[in-house]
Amino acid sequence: MVYVLLGTGFEETEAIAPVDLLRRAGAQVLTVGINGKTVYGGHGIGIEADILLGQMDLTDLEMIVVPGGLGGVASVRASKEAMDAIRFAWDNGKYVGAICAGPTVLADLSITENRQATCYPGCESGMNGAKIVPNAACIQDGKLITGTSAGCAVSFGLGLIAALKGEEAAKTVAEQIVIR
Repeated sequence: MVYVLLGTGFEETEAIAPVDLLRRAGAQVLTVGINGKTVYGGHGIGIEADILLGQMDLTDLEMIVVPGGLGGVASVRASKEAMDAIRFAWDNGKYVGAICAGPTVLADLSITENRQATCYPGCESGMNGAKIVPNAACIQDGKLITGTSAGCAVSFGLGLIAALKGEEAAKTVAEQIVIR
């Protein structure tokens, strides 16, 4: 199961594009409302989360994803349960993905330390010991997958697919959506 954490103020494109692409690849994906079932993104788009934070089954976890958006990132940071779920995923060898400002949450948990990563330009100071790869849309370093911004949400989603389902599955989805 892939869990995508949605906190109030999340970046809509960075959440929805990867969810859509992962589902096209046949991954089981659930959006997780941190602040309730209906979560409003940073641009006022309301999303009905599939489940609430307390309903995650961490024994079934394959990947956890943190979209960016400063409000969404603050919501994740403010939730001990969300932070504990991310820590659980990492400590148990599961994939952990984050995009835009989201990787700074992973840095708070020392997940990015001494690992290649990317983040939104200007967030590098919050990456605590990460080996920042400039001008990269998506970077994978072991079980860590990071993306740069909303403009890189499709690349990030394809990177999540490649990690979880393999390069061929990512290529198939890229062809389906006609990447140019």
